[in-house]
Amino acid sequence: MSGAAAYHEEDVVGKAVDWRLLSRLWTFIRPHAGWLAFSTVALAAVSWLDLLPAMLLKDLLDGALAERLAGRLDDAGFSAELGRTVLLFAGAVVGAFALRRWQMLAVNVAGLRTMQDLRVAVFSHIQRQPLAFYDRNPVGRLVTRTVYDVESLNEVLVSGVDALFHDFLKIALIAGWLLFINWRLALVTFAVLPPLFWVASAFRSSNRAAFREVRARVAGLNAYLQESVQGIRVIQLFTQETRAAKGFRGVNAPLRDAHLRTVFNYSYFFPAIEMLAATAVALLWWYGGGMILEGTLTLGQFVQFYLYLDAFFEPVREISEKYNLLQSAMASSERIFKVLDTKAALVPPERPEPLPEPARGEVEFDHVTFGYDPARPVLKEVSFRVKPGERVAVVGATGAGKTTIISLLTRMYDVGSGAVRVEGVDVRKADPTALRKRVAVVLQDVFLFAGDVEGNITLGDPAIPPERVAAAAKAVHADAFIRRLPDGYRTKVHERGATLSVGQKQLLSFARALARDPAILVLDEATSSVDSATEALVQDAVEKMLHGRTAIVVAHRLSTIRSCDRILVMHHGELREEGTHRELLAKGGLYARLYQLQFAAQERAGAGKA
Repeated sequence: MSGAAAYHEEDVVGKAVDWRLLSRLWTFIRPHAGWLAFSTVALAAVSWLDLLPAMLLKDLLDGALAERLAGRLDDAGFSAELGRTVLLFAGAVVGAFALRRWQMLAVNVAGLRTMQDLRVAVFSHIQRQPLAFYDRNPVGRLVTRTVYDVESLNEVLVSGVDALFHDFLKIALIAGWLLFINWRLALVTFAVLPPLFWVASAFRSSNRAAFREVRARVAGLNAYLQESVQGIRVIQLFTQETRAAKGFRGVNAPLRDAHLRTVFNYSYFFPAIEMLAATAVALLWWYGGGMILEGTLTLGQFVQFYLYLDAFFEPVREISEKYNLLQSAMASSERIFKVLDTKAALVPPERPEPLPEPARGEVEFDHVTFGYDPARPVLKEVSFRVKPGERVAVVGATGAGKTTIISLLTRMYDVGSGAVRVEGVDVRKADPTALRKRVAVVLQDVFLFAGDVEGNITLGDPAIPPERVAAAAKAVHADAFIRRLPDGYRTKVHERGATLSVGQKQLLSFARALARDPAILVLDEATSSVDSATEALVQDAVEKMLHGRTAIVVAHRLSTIRSCDRILVMHHGELREEGTHRELLAKGGLYARLYQLQFAAQERAGAGKA
């Protein structure tokens, strides 16, 4: 729990409406542009139909009603005109309803399909990133990018862009029609437009920073929550609930304050719009009433003008609201494209060098130097060779570089200097997929996915049939406990295998590795946390897995180390000793001291059991 400050998202800079970002979004929208085109045409028709009722009312007032009041039209004629107006009005309402229905369907189809493509693009890009990318980006931040930021773009596409087009078109049509009805009266009422534009501009500027701050704080909150939930066992074991809650309040309070800033902006903007709208109506009554008395404006024109003026301010309010959505979407798109623009540090070669067939399982480290921070190397000039079929143990104190060797072998990171070779091929020149199919890694911390037992062994690989799954499980003694589960291999696995014991999860990880029949098997302290009840099964499973394979074993158990052909002793990132168990003990160096500190007690315990 490193404190709330660590969870503040990076600031996002840029324009409120960035056409560069919009053009990049267009690449995802283009395949579904047909739906948007239909939506745009439908909105244009709806905008015109929205103006039709006021036109009909004006024609009725200045036509049939005026004629009836003047006595030039009888009741029957007035009723006929009234009926025609009502029918046209009803037709406009029904037509607008039908068009809105199809327009909403079209824009939602376009928006959802676009966001699906964008989510897949972000997720696929994240999946291709090396481990160093995840070292720099908290899980909560990546979840925010893939889910919440993309959803923000969907909201602006579905509820924003089309609606903005509709609102701007409606404002243009109303303004043009007001000028057509009476340009003098229109110019008088338009006197409120300069202060209206000033208020809207001030509102957009003040709200822009607030909206970006909200998105940043949401990402920080997600990251903190993700870490706290994943680490709940540690929090409870060390009674840190109060401190964790305090930290959450520290992350949550800035989010509340950012939201309050947006609320404050709204609190002055909408009343200001209402006041300006009321001022425009007052000008209409003052100037338009005088024009009626002068006979230069008809009653129908006045009523039509009043209805259009009232309708004019509705899209103005909507535009400001949608503009906030657009600001939020721009902030989200900046973050999304920042992820998509992250260049993969480990780029697969354009023309990969094929690994020899059949697989032999040869591994070579040639003067390898590497550091997660280049200024602080973790490995220094490490060289060794593992012959096909050879078992090599890697031992050393914590931080000696044991796990780093495995990461470099599977090209999770690239070496700083030197080379790592598999079957004589530099791993940087090999196809990463082919390389990792040849190497299977069993980790100490077993990760199980939501799904069933069989799916956690195959990981969805269709090349692994159920028969091979069962055979692998039997070989590592996992089949017996799997068949005792309620649905056997189809038993659902809860989050990270919470209902399984450590030993059971470890056996599943062995079956996962064995089912792929790898040429090179890597055990990264894979037996260090197994309970004593399962230890015998695990040790036998390890022997069966290692049989006939090249193996690199990072181990804490003496029995596993002693069964290896050779032992590599790492110390402060350097390969200091290598040899068999007996040779290294006789040498009396680092391994001998490590044996006395760590392994001698295990050997005495084993002798006692015997």
